[in-house]
Amino acid sequence: MAESYARMLPDASYEAPLDLAMIGHFVAQLAKDARVLDAGCGAGRMIDYLTQLNPSLHIEGVDLSPAMVEVARAAYPDVRIKTGELGALSYQDGEFDGVLAWYSLIHCPSEGLGPIFDELYRVLAPGGVVLTGFQSGEGEWLSTRPYGHIVELRSFLRSTDQMARCAESAGLVVIARLDRGARKNDRHSQGFILARRP
Repeated sequence: MAESYARMLPDASYEAPLDLAMIGHFVAQLAKDARVLDAGCGAGRMIDYLTQLNPSLHIEGVDLSPAMVEVARAAYPDVRIKTGELGALSYQDGEFDGVLAWYSLIHCPSEGLGPIFDELYRVLAPGGVVLTGFQSGEGEWLSTRPYGHIVELRSFLRSTDQMARCAESAGLVVIARLDRGARKNDRHSQGFILARRP
């Protein structure tokens, strides 16, 4: 689905103003030349927006899908992007000042969230921040034709309270949270958690 996904969601224009405000608040926590990991970067659609907010950021990307990584590398040849699992990141301890996990945890079952948040904590430098966005609610939903392809794509809904507990269990301190109601073109409400490594 990588090329179809990139065509349908090429940039940050789908996001609501409140969503973008949370990303802006995330970037405002960072130094001018901060190191940022786009964790679950997909086809790289948020890289350009992060760069617009702060052209001096040193951005890297990682995604589980080799096809998504290939599309992202083609779009952003100057950005280091590699294939990897969020629960087993191949980065050094404290390598990043910020981690953006933008709708990259929504396909992960609840039992997998703990190891992922532990890894996000590990790769953050002390004082670093992580922002995660997700569809909020309870239960799960199955899409059978995502982005025009016949394939099953399962997503899990979680509340900001649940995601905050996951962050805190990993040792992070939640500094902001936002619940946004669904727009006409949203299937679900949305949630956002911003947390800092002490």
